[in-house]
Amino acid sequence: QINQNFAKFKTAQSFIICLDPCYPPQLFHLATPPILLFYSGDLSLLKQKMLSVVGGRKTSVLAKKVVHELLTPVIDANYVIVSGCAKGIDTYAHLAAIKNTGKTIAVIGTGIKKAYPKENQFLQAEIGKNHLLLSEYPPYEGPKQYRFPMRNRIIAALSQGTCVIEAKQKSGSLITAQQALEIGRTVFSVPGNILTQYSTGSHQLIQDGAVCVISGEDLLFELKE
Repeated sequence: QINQNFAKFKTAQSFIICLDPCYPPQLFHLATPPILLFYSGDLSLLKQKMLSVVGGRKTSVLAKKVVHELLTPVIDANYVIVSGCAKGIDTYAHLAAIKNTGKTIAVIGTGIKKAYPKENQFLQAEIGKNHLLLSEYPPYEGPKQYRFPMRNRIIAALSQGTCVIEAKQKSGSLITAQQALEIGRTVFSVPGNILTQYSTGSHQLIQDGAVCVISGEDLLFELKE
């Protein structure tokens, strides 16, 4: 009876715990894996091939086109695009997956019933309905600054690799890249215009040994290794 009641409660609340069969085992590579994940959408996406994509919130005028060009072959190869539903590169990555009839996962730093930034509320709703929305925070929790670096570790761990696009020198996406490296994931970095500040962090990653990629085919070649 207790187990039945818990199952009903769990279904109503839409969460999984680390003991569930559908909990992604790659999260156990983290020093502090989330014990519980609230979700909305299709949990089967957690069983698919994934690529995490992160980058700056303030981007160049070409950033959206760069993201779509880079990710289209990866999406066509049935990789699920994982990102954080933030402004800028995150948003472009999710939209690229949706536009190309692929699938995407958003790991957010608020509860799944809260949208941050507010202008992404429709995008977040679309992902929660037809893709997958994940959070380790209770559904109605609002944004707190420390939670975003915490959610980045989940973005890094879910995927085989993390691709960084238009990261500035102190971009939060560099935290995700570091977290990916710490658990043995491949980090990709896309070079940008050396005459602007948009990609200074991305260029530093390349100098530090990240895989330089300039096409979706580059990403696929490395992911298949």
